[in-house]
Amino acid sequence: METGSRKWGRPYLTREFFDRIGASLASRILLVMAKSGGRYIAGAINFIGDDALYGRNWGAIVERPFLHFEICYYQAIDFAIARRLARVEAGAQGEHKLARGYRPTPTYSVHEFADARFQRAVGDYLAREREAVQEAIADYGEHLPFRRES
Repeated sequence: METGSRKWGRPYLTREFFDRIGASLASRILLVMAKSGGRYIAGAINFIGDDALYGRNWGAIVERPFLHFEICYYQAIDFAIARRLARVEAGAQGEHKLARGYRPTPTYSVHEFADARFQRAVGDYLAREREAVQEAIADYGEHLPFRRES
């Protein structure tokens, strides 16, 4: 809830949400939690697919250096390696993910607008944005922290 309110969102990960997924998907959830002084201070929820770990929604009630990366990325990567999952899907956005071993890949979403004029305006913007995103992905691909084969 804290993350949603800080980023102008709304709290969609409600108690009801956690009750429902706990009842129906418990074996497909990886919940990574951090404690300090005996109390929980941060956590990230990931969903376990057949060949990938999908994450992550994250929240914290305190700021700690590197806590976000440990909870959201490093623990997820360790889990995926131990379970022989092919990949970790860490969500859209974030140049900071490059240094943590995540390759940039395009993400997609689908939206429909009731107002045709608004639909055209958004479509025009997205056409230009797609081009910019493709250029950024190509540029980021040149700066990955992996050894290059000669």
